[in-house]
Amino acid sequence: MKASLTLQPGLLSLEQVQAIHGGTAQVAIDAAARPAILASAAVVQRAAQGDAPVYGVNTGFGKLANQRIGQESLDRLQLNLIRSHCVGVGAPLAPEVVRLMIALKAASLARGHSGVREVVIDTLVAVHNAGLVPWVPQQGSVGASGDLAPLAHMTLALMGEGDMLVVAPGRPLAEGQRKPAAPLLREAGIAPLTLGAKEGLALINGTQTSTALALHALLAFEPVLEAALVIGALTVDAARGSDGPFDPRIHALRGQPGQIDVAQYYRALLAGSEIRRSHAIDDDRVQDPYSLRCQPQVVGACLDQLRHAALVLLREANAVTDNPLVFAYADGDSRAEASMISGGNFHAEPVALACDAMACAIAEVGAIAERRIAMLIDAGVSRLPPFLTADAGLNSGFMIAHVTAAALASENKSLAHPASVDSLPTSANQEDHVSMATFAARRLQPMIANVTHILAIELLAAAQGIEFLRPLESSAALEKAHALLRARCPSMASDRYLAPDIERAAAIVADGSLARLLRELPALPALWIPA
Repeated sequence: MKASLTLQPGLLSLEQVQAIHGGTAQVAIDAAARPAILASAAVVQRAAQGDAPVYGVNTGFGKLANQRIGQESLDRLQLNLIRSHCVGVGAPLAPEVVRLMIALKAASLARGHSGVREVVIDTLVAVHNAGLVPWVPQQGSVGASGDLAPLAHMTLALMGEGDMLVVAPGRPLAEGQRKPAAPLLREAGIAPLTLGAKEGLALINGTQTSTALALHALLAFEPVLEAALVIGALTVDAARGSDGPFDPRIHALRGQPGQIDVAQYYRALLAGSEIRRSHAIDDDRVQDPYSLRCQPQVVGACLDQLRHAALVLLREANAVTDNPLVFAYADGDSRAEASMISGGNFHAEPVALACDAMACAIAEVGAIAERRIAMLIDAGVSRLPPFLTADAGLNSGFMIAHVTAAALASENKSLAHPASVDSLPTSANQEDHVSMATFAARRLQPMIANVTHILAIELLAAAQGIEFLRPLESSAALEKAHALLRARCPSMASDRYLAPDIERAAAIVADGSLARLLRELPALPALWIPA
């Protein structure tokens, strides 16, 4: 049974976002928001009945804003807006992303500054709670004037004209079916939405698609980053590296929060390792390669970027980002002047820049992991058998697995190029600077998949390296990680078909299994979810 989640507009927490993203919650709008919704809708209705031109109410859109629309055509204006903006292409967005889009749009409209009627918000909530997922193509938004095309496809489904995505529970997105929305709405007992003045514009203006995509990436990367810490620590032991670089005094002198926390994670993961003790006794190496000893500095800096992105995205999830905005008084004070003001909150530059920072952080987590793999297979540095195989020459061991990791790390370097620095003017130069936030967020998923597979290869390599050091054992936490892998992937005594093992190890990285090991350790700071 799904939990009931009451959304207080403007006060969504990241924990609530997680619940919506995971499909574990039925949502409702806080009743306290209703007066503001009614008041702002009344302002729009008065504007629609008046003679003064008001953008989006009785005018055209974009470059056509100077075209007046007669009162008899105002509802048709909104209908045409949605139909004309449904021009997205490509594969559909994942259900998790669409769920977030719907909930974030409902919460934003419910702040009472968009001028929509209650029925618009209630329809969004009903569609979400019925488990219906509008078919929304991935491509077609430049992240300014709102995520117009994707939000238009979402709205068209609410109107019963578009399509829904139907994916069987537990099945991959690629197996989803595209079905007409109207019969599915009817089966769920939801009346198709009929748009009033400004309501189409309010639904498609806004950053909910790019924000949902970015939050989707943030939540997907959290267990991968935690796995990276566990695997990085396992590699330290496999290479008989020093734990001196994780001394808290070093990191306190620099004062970078992420670095301090990552060093603490590594100390906890390595505590009690017999391999650590053996290193202190009989290892003559003075300093480890950077990929080992600089992990707090590198991954910690990435963590700081991700924490900042989480705060930016949470603010955006709570924001009102359509245009024009309505300023009314819910207490019905007739002496106060209500107004509608055109602005640019739909410009998704905060999301784009946050996603670019996330992209760099994600790429760097994979880049340093690839370097650790290279170090492990290099006998001259790791002092392990060449390519982690006992009979090198006859066997190639992890030689080409590392090549795969290098290919993925290089691919991420290209994908990490900032999207926000690009801008192509649209709408006959009315929209002359755009954010490209939607692509900035969308490209994060393939990057996360690449890092997941790099870490999977490192996990296999590090586990193999640990076995060359037997009978010495690692720490209790890292031995659990080793056992978790070996339950799915046996040791590689000689060359074999390794691709299936990489996929099984990748599942361990992505599904939170290694993350849970890290969370079991006592007194460690939270990763990046703000309180």
